[in-house]
Amino acid sequence: MYMKKISLFILVYIIFWSQLYAQTSTTSTVPDKPKLVVGIVVDQMRWDYLYRFESKYSANGFKRLLAQGYSCENTQIPYIPTYTAPGHTCIYSGSVPALHGVIANNWYDKKIEKSIYCTDDARYSSVGDSSIAGKMSPVQLLTTSICDELKLANNFKSKVIGIAIKDRGAILPAGHSADGAYWYSGTSGRWITSTYYRNSLPKWVKESNDSLAKNYKMNDTWKTIMDLEKYSESTEDNVVWETPYRNEDKPVFVHNVKALLDLSPDILKALPYGNKMTLDFAKNAIKGEDLGKDNITDFLTVSLSSTDYIGHQFGTNSVEIEDTYLQLDKELASFITYLDVTVGKGNYLLFLSADHGAAHNATFLQTNHIPSGNMLLDSMNRKISQYVLTEFKDSNILYGLCNQEIYLNHAAIERNHLNVEDVKTKLIKYVKGINGVMNAVDLANLSASTLIDNLRTSIENGYNAQRSGDIYIIFQPAWMEDFTKGTTHGSSFRYDTHIPLIWYGWNVKAGKDYSEIHMTDIAPTIASMLRIQEPNGTVGKPILGLFKK
Repeated sequence: MYMKKISLFILVYIIFWSQLYAQTSTTSTVPDKPKLVVGIVVDQMRWDYLYRFESKYSANGFKRLLAQGYSCENTQIPYIPTYTAPGHTCIYSGSVPALHGVIANNWYDKKIEKSIYCTDDARYSSVGDSSIAGKMSPVQLLTTSICDELKLANNFKSKVIGIAIKDRGAILPAGHSADGAYWYSGTSGRWITSTYYRNSLPKWVKESNDSLAKNYKMNDTWKTIMDLEKYSESTEDNVVWETPYRNEDKPVFVHNVKALLDLSPDILKALPYGNKMTLDFAKNAIKGEDLGKDNITDFLTVSLSSTDYIGHQFGTNSVEIEDTYLQLDKELASFITYLDVTVGKGNYLLFLSADHGAAHNATFLQTNHIPSGNMLLDSMNRKISQYVLTEFKDSNILYGLCNQEIYLNHAAIERNHLNVEDVKTKLIKYVKGINGVMNAVDLANLSASTLIDNLRTSIENGYNAQRSGDIYIIFQPAWMEDFTKGTTHGSSFRYDTHIPLIWYGWNVKAGKDYSEIHMTDIAPTIASMLRIQEPNGTVGKPILGLFKK
């Protein structure tokens, strides 16, 4: 009996330590840091697309991310206007336009008195073709990005590559010290870069371009991947608020891709194949740059731009946008599988988010008895210009309207012996009377406004004293700038500010977080996970739910 007890004790002892050793061994196989961080930003992706089309997604794309990842279900953009350039910049800087300076895609430069583009830089030239599309750099970005901080943390041993069809979607996320940023030139139909980064294309980029030019696998037509009648989440295929392609009379399936590409390679941007091309190019970058091959963390930023072009053209309720997301879902599944094979499961950290959402088309809403409208900017500009000329006798005191802001010429106001505050007060009163305008405020004196706190904070976060205008115009809910067909974005309303955010891979436990999280929380979260300094303009905070075991 005694010997049986001793034997039982020894057996329990062996089982206990065997299990403990097994657990310890399993834990120790998780790397101290991910070998690769991959950021995917889906341009113009509304949060509700995750669930609106969920029943039709494959098992290994969005569904896999939602089931196995950590989804922040209430992620908001904390500034306006909600455009592509500031959206990408905020994600990777953890900052807001008031600090990082990228207030929009374009803005009026009061020093040189003309409009500028967010990544234009005449000091540099195109690499990969002879167009002006490569005269670009991150010169307008005033802060670091999380990619810069990763390189600073290990004496620039990490590799950072930025990829997007749009130049701004590649350049701004990758930061100032990137090893490369590549974007698509619609002039030549090739991936290019700027002499800011290098003077010749790497071998893998040249090979990618050769493949794209010679034997890129693409259908001659864009057909829906399911029978048309199954697109029950969408409106009819032929509605007045959609814009047809240039070679079409009506915006309906089937779309003749070959004829479109014969017109210009630029049209690839506005087809779902643009997303496939981008993710294929990202795979080539991982292989060509040996990303994730050692114990030094690398960073790959990928922006999927075609969703934005297609959304602008056809709107949020079109068969085209639904089919685009179903096709993107399959490409995401392929890309994640590629990461599993090349970098290894558990060795990479991936997040997926968006730079902004999109509004429902005004005509679509009006058809369904929902208040909405369009603000035609040319008409509004003429009205304001005429008012200025009539009231102040000099049209030169007005630079113009840009990004829902009125820019005033302070030097001209002074020459006319006018008072700036008086000019702003009268203009604000006039603008408030325009149909579709909810309010207008003095950007330099927001504290005196009667705006609700969230709206005031969003305007403050988007206001940069050196680059912004003087008066901010707030449209009524569901009113859009121009775009009588298709859709656009830019407002502080939830259809524009509520975006997806899913974390997946290295050290990420499955779950959902319904607390309010901001776009600016992404970069400091990555910094905390990698144990490096957050970007120098960061205003966001780490997402605590990700760190709970």
